[in-house]
Amino acid sequence: MHKKLTISIDEKVYEGLYATIGEGKISKFIENLVKPHVLHQDLAQAYREMASDEEREHEAIAWNEGIIGDLNDAER
Repeated sequence: MHKKLTISIDEKVYEGLYATIGEGKISKFIENLVKPHVLHQDLAQAYREMASDEEREHEAIAWNEGIIGDLNDAER
């Protein structure tokens, strides 16, 4: 079951979230960031759960490849 939560954040932070995470994905992104701090899950179990999220893993790989590409471009 999900609960609705209203929070206030800086406008530039919101714009960055919207641009980076995308419409309709901000709540899940924030939940994933907050969850380990409030549920005190077993860290190994939490990493297994994150790794089983295929969409998240694909996004993480794309992000890493983008960083590596940026570093390679900077070296030239």
